[in-house]
Amino acid sequence: MLNRSVFASTGATLCVALLLGGCANQLPQRSEHEARTERQLLDHSLRIEVGEPLLELPQRRIRILDQKTFEVTDFEVSRRYDRYTPYQAWRELYEIPLGAVAVVAGVGANVLNVVLLGNLPESATRGWISYGFAGLNPFINTESNGRAQQNLASIQEQRRDTRLEYSSLPWAERPVQVVAGPQTHELNTDRNGVLRLNLLDGPFAEQHISEIGKLLLTVEDEQDGTRADAYLLVSRNLRGKLQEAHDLIYADLEGDDIAQWVHRVKRLSELGLEEEASELEQSLIELTRNDPELQQEFLHKLMQDAGRQANDLGKSD
Repeated sequence: MLNRSVFASTGATLCVALLLGGCANQLPQRSEHEARTERQLLDHSLRIEVGEPLLELPQRRIRILDQKTFEVTDFEVSRRYDRYTPYQAWRELYEIPLGAVAVVAGVGANVLNVVLLGNLPESATRGWISYGFAGLNPFINTESNGRAQQNLASIQEQRRDTRLEYSSLPWAERPVQVVAGPQTHELNTDRNGVLRLNLLDGPFAEQHISEIGKLLLTVEDEQDGTRADAYLLVSRNLRGKLQEAHDLIYADLEGDDIAQWVHRVKRLSELGLEEEASELEQSLIELTRNDPELQQEFLHKLMQDAGRQANDLGKSD
């Protein structure tokens, strides 16, 4: 009698545990495909395009490029997921009655399918019976895509293509170290990666640049340490002009008369520094903008003594 009671109690406990725990109802696997691309840096270099290595004029536009070579690999990634409907015991309260109805309906559909020569869809003949038995089973729930869960079952990667890609981008708005004798200056490129070097302007104007025969330009990428150097030699002829040109450009303009202004422009042109002569012309035109008579006198004297016809680039049409 005791053994029978223990057996009944154990059996009841086991049934309750199975009822509460239940089993997941497995659904068909789901596949997911995507394309993925990997880029691996093979080579990184910086290129300084200085042009002619010998400077004959004080201004030079230097282009700097950031060049990279990549190995690009395309992959096709396939992932497969196991899908299942998690068990919830309370759902059996309505699934069991619905399962019984579905089994009866499925049997009826199969009988009717014989009469209709097999024209009923499989979802009625087999699907209803399958749904019905799942509903009658107290240890699983019927399939439900709405509350299905999934686990990653496998992942496969297949290489499709490998190629090399090259990029050459401007060293835009980045620093450039310029070593001139004992001093080092930091300049910046513009958005096109062009460094506008002018030995008569900027930090060089404060230095005895006429005594410097060589400039060292250096750029470096701080991320990976890639570096490039380039040298520019300052010609002896240019060094002989720099100090005089500096005085002609930067000496006080307002303390001179028109004759001295014209002399400055003419002398810069005679030194072969035509760009600097034109810039000084425009500075003098701007200086006399509020005095039209003085400005006209300067332009007339410039034409008469230097043979130069200056245009006011800042005047609107």
